[in-house]
Amino acid sequence: MKESNCGILIVGGGTGGCAAAMAATDLGCTVIMTEETDWIGGQLTAQAVPPDEHPWIESFGCTRRCRRFRDAVRQYYRDYYPLTARARADGHLNPGKGNVSRICHEPRAALAVLNNELARAQSAARLEMRLRRRPVEVFTEGDSIRAVRLLNMETGADEIVHARYVLDATETGELLALGGVEYVTGAESQSQTGEPHAVSGEPQPRNMQAVTWCFAMGYDPSGAHHVIDKPAQYDRWRAFRPDFWPGPLIGWDALQPHTLAPVRYHLLPGDGPLEHSMFAYRRIICRDHFAAGTMPEEVTIVNWVLNDYFAGNIIDEPAELARERLGEARQLSLSLMYWLQTEAPRVGGGAGYPCLRPRPDITGTADGLAKSVYIRESRRIQAVFTVTENHIGSGCHPGVVKAEPFFDSVGIGCYRIDLHPSTGGDNYIDVGALPFEIPLGALLPVRTRNLLPACKNIGTTHISNGCYRLHPVEWNIGEAAGALAAFCVARECEPSAVREREPLLNKFQSLLVQQGFELRWPELKAL
Repeated sequence: MKESNCGILIVGGGTGGCAAAMAATDLGCTVIMTEETDWIGGQLTAQAVPPDEHPWIESFGCTRRCRRFRDAVRQYYRDYYPLTARARADGHLNPGKGNVSRICHEPRAALAVLNNELARAQSAARLEMRLRRRPVEVFTEGDSIRAVRLLNMETGADEIVHARYVLDATETGELLALGGVEYVTGAESQSQTGEPHAVSGEPQPRNMQAVTWCFAMGYDPSGAHHVIDKPAQYDRWRAFRPDFWPGPLIGWDALQPHTLAPVRYHLLPGDGPLEHSMFAYRRIICRDHFAAGTMPEEVTIVNWVLNDYFAGNIIDEPAELARERLGEARQLSLSLMYWLQTEAPRVGGGAGYPCLRPRPDITGTADGLAKSVYIRESRRIQAVFTVTENHIGSGCHPGVVKAEPFFDSVGIGCYRIDLHPSTGGDNYIDVGALPFEIPLGALLPVRTRNLLPACKNIGTTHISNGCYRLHPVEWNIGEAAGALAAFCVARECEPSAVREREPLLNKFQSLLVQQGFELRWPELKAL
């Protein structure tokens, strides 16, 4: 059996894992980063989710490395795409002109940039990336993790990696379960957290946000027909109507997330209000940016409430049941594709858009679905400090423009508390959040000494996770975890000591600032 040693093992090569690898290797550590798919990048790539961001992102509110990534994505389009002169000169180019983000781009663009960003560390022998690896066992000694056994999914062989620090950057907090690290799942109760939007009564550990199997969809202006075969579960999902929904889930009638008022969506930007166009929402290729005749069709990412899967939980369930439910999530997305092609009511009359087609070339898969499912809610460590709605919710702090500061801040973020319909039968919970800080205490497990969370598995609640799970925040969390592990290796101290000892904390926060972190929000006006 192959065995390896490194300073830091990062299990999970998603957005947070990549950011952690950049920080740790830049600070001189040797890192092995593993990833279950054959694409690093997570939300940005394998899950095909264009970034969700706050309104100040182009000026401040992310780390220097995250901003460098954004700049490099735009440069990628300037270098390799036939942009118009106007688009080429746009310093804030939004490749797809999607509504959801100021930089809606193709997954492959993010993949190329991330690989370029990590290439220098690989050349310097500080980073080894192992793709198609899945963690299957964690070896512990006392309150420390000593090694992780990984399955090579291509060869079937096992590998063991020994490391001084282990970062869990998996999408579901896999190492927490494997390593016996204390964690929570699902919805806490109001009696536990005191949060206004927590569930009443008993906690609901199986009540988690919907997962979504995103897919890339093109609009062929030639009028050619691209209708896929009818999915096996189409009749089931076409008839599916949640109790809290105004009609079938697959349909144009839905609810506004933050008001729960009825809204009727449509497909194309010219069919009605732009903000109600589903195609424009996460569009990643917009012909407006390209020289005439060079981009034959526009492409969007379908990550809509219409294909949110909340019929069953997938975390801490028997493996066979979890696989079955993930298969149902795939079927739901394929059923939505088929409905759009064959039955979706068209503005002006008629039904179906047979000119829509899956774009497997965009996602690197055979069917156009993303390589992996988009998971909004992970296992979360029982942390030294847990962020709740009471810390960051705008409704808890009327008249205030920023959330309360944390003495141990390791970064900042901002997004609404945005919870999609859940496996417990809850409708949207979408309420305001103030620009917030990321406390170091939320990255520290209550017991385990050398494991750090590096994405959405930090010390948040079901409610506060709704705004700490987005791309720039996950990046910041991962980058902070990588920097913390490297800091502890260099000074031969433990992460808990960094928070407990003021001189160490001051040195670590100074290092973060030098590395391009923003620890405090500047003065802001209310949105």
